[in-house]
Amino acid sequence: MRTADFDFALPADRIADRPASPRDAARLLHVGEGLADLHVRDLPRLLRPGDLLVANDTRVIPARLVGRRGAVRIEATLHKAETPARWRAFVRPAKRLRAGDRIAFAEDFAAEVVAKGEAGEVTLEFALGGAALLAALERHGAMPLPPYIPRPEGPTARDREDYQTLFAAKDGAVAAPTAGLHFTPALLAALEAAGIGLRRVTLHVGAGTFLPVRSEIVEEHRMHAEYGEIDGETAEAVNATRGRGGRVVAIGTTSLRLLESAATPDGRLAPFAGDTAIFITPGYRFRVVDRLFTNFHLPRSTLFMLVAAFAGLERMKRAYAHAIAAGYRFYSYGDACFLEPDPRVPGPGR
Repeated sequence: MRTADFDFALPADRIADRPASPRDAARLLHVGEGLADLHVRDLPRLLRPGDLLVANDTRVIPARLVGRRGAVRIEATLHKAETPARWRAFVRPAKRLRAGDRIAFAEDFAAEVVAKGEAGEVTLEFALGGAALLAALERHGAMPLPPYIPRPEGPTARDREDYQTLFAAKDGAVAAPTAGLHFTPALLAALEAAGIGLRRVTLHVGAGTFLPVRSEIVEEHRMHAEYGEIDGETAEAVNATRGRGGRVVAIGTTSLRLLESAATPDGRLAPFAGDTAIFITPGYRFRVVDRLFTNFHLPRSTLFMLVAAFAGLERMKRAYAHAIAAGYRFYSYGDACFLEPDPRVPGPGR
C-alpha cells in the first residue's frame, strides 16, 4: 500500500482549537451503510443493552519542557518511560546535543543525554524518578498539545483541564486519548441507564502518535512502542460480553489498539501488561472490537489507516468528505464519529 492512498485535503478552518462545551455537545457522524449526522449525546441510541464500552484511563502528564544546554535553547517532549528516571524524548534542536550533555530545565531540575536515536529522539536521565519526577513535571512542564493546536505563548491553564478525559486516572500519557474527551458525567449516566457497560484499560499514549508516516510505502513505517495494561476482570468482562452476543465498543483508537494487541487468535481477550507497537492497516482481521467511537484523524496518519482498516478506505474517504463539507471540527479538540465495521472484512460483528 502507498501512503498517498490515505491522503485528503483538509481546510485549516476545520481544525478545532478548543473542545465543544459541554463536551457531549460535539457532533457525531454515524458511519454505517449510510451517513447520519448526530451529536455525541446521542451515543446511547446507537448501542444496545448488553454492549460494553472500553475506555482508556491514562492521564496526560505535562511532558513538554524547555531548557538550556549552555546558551542553546532546547525543547523536549517526553514520550516513553524506560525506567522511573529515564525517558525517551523528541528534542529540538537534536543536532546540538551529544551523549553526556546536561540540559537544565530549572534551577533544581535537569537531565543528562545518555543516548541519541533517529529523527530527533534522545534518551534523557533525570536525577529524580517516579513520583518525584512527575511532581517536577507538574511544576516545570507544559501540556504536550499537538502541533495543530496553536498556542503561541504555550499551553494555558485551561488546556490542563481541556486536554484530559474524565476517565484519566493513571499518569503516563504524553498525548490524550482524544475520543474520551467527549464523555461527560451526564453521558455516562445515560449509557448506564440504557444497560450499556463500561470497562477501563490503560495505554500510555506517546508523542509518536503525531509523527507523520514519512515512507511512501505504508509497510515500511515503524510504530513507536507504547506501554499498556488490561487486568483480568476487564478481560473477563469483554469475553463475557461477546459470549452473550453483546458488542465490544472501543472508545478511541488507543483502546482498540490495546484490545487487539491482547487478543488471542480465537477472539478472546487475555490480560496484558507490556509494550505494543501494533500497526493496523487495511487487511487486518479484527479479533475483539465490534464498533469504534473515535475522532477525525490526520491525513496520511497511522490513525486514518486504522479507521480505514476498520470501516473501509472508500467509505472513510466519503465520510471525511461529508464531514468537511458539513463543517465538522477535526482532530484532538474536534468532533467524533461512530464506525460500523466494513462487512467485507472478516472479524467480530461482520
